[in-house]
Amino acid sequence: MNNESVASKVPAVTLGFWIIKILATTLGETGGDTVTMTMNLGYLVGTAIFLSVLVVLVVVQIAARKFHPFLYWATIVASTTAGTTMADFADRSLGIGYTGGSAVLLTCVLAALGLWYWSEGSVSVNTVSTRKAEAFYWATITFSQTLGTALGDWMADTTGLGYEGGALVFGVALAVVAAVHFWTKISPVLLFWAAFILTRPLGATVGDYLDKPLDQGGLALSRPIASAVIAVLMVGLVLLIPQRAGTHPGKT
Repeated sequence: MNNESVASKVPAVTLGFWIIKILATTLGETGGDTVTMTMNLGYLVGTAIFLSVLVVLVVVQIAARKFHPFLYWATIVASTTAGTTMADFADRSLGIGYTGGSAVLLTCVLAALGLWYWSEGSVSVNTVSTRKAEAFYWATITFSQTLGTALGDWMADTTGLGYEGGALVFGVALAVVAAVHFWTKISPVLLFWAAFILTRPLGATVGDYLDKPLDQGGLALSRPIASAVIAVLMVGLVLLIPQRAGTHPGKT
């Protein structure tokens, strides 16, 4: 087996990974809203901008021969901002609505995971060592990031819980997944993707709480400033928290 087939292209899943991931999802919400709302470019233009950036970064990420922390997290942020604008465009501009958008995107996530498993025999991040597996990985992530935006808006608006209530629900759900991981023998792969998906609506509701107007239940903070602060925190954590590629013990 050659080096390319065993060298993981994604980071090891640690507590630091989850902290940075939640910050990335929050940045995706405030960053996407900065372009579409604060800069008033609209959802379609915002989607075109962030989706183009995402495609370029995914191509570079897949072409890279080894794990590069800043490249990986830049690609994650691009997927969250693209997910924000795509979900908002579908839910609001196309009129699909939060419930319909969440249902469609959940189907897309499950389809991506199903095709990945059918093709590779595993959807474990420990097997992301080939270009095909990595393509499935980033497709699944992009759908999950888009789903998270729609799901966060559905929880906050449609259910009437508001941004704080929505963030609390998703935070508790993540805590439950963590408890199940430590105290049961349920598939770690299944729990990873459950947690990965849940971090996105958590970040979406937190981001909306920070930058939405006071009369809509937010704190009305400046979107560009909030985005800049979160980005600085992310960079600092990537530098401070040891970043290493995940192991690749083989397909399971």
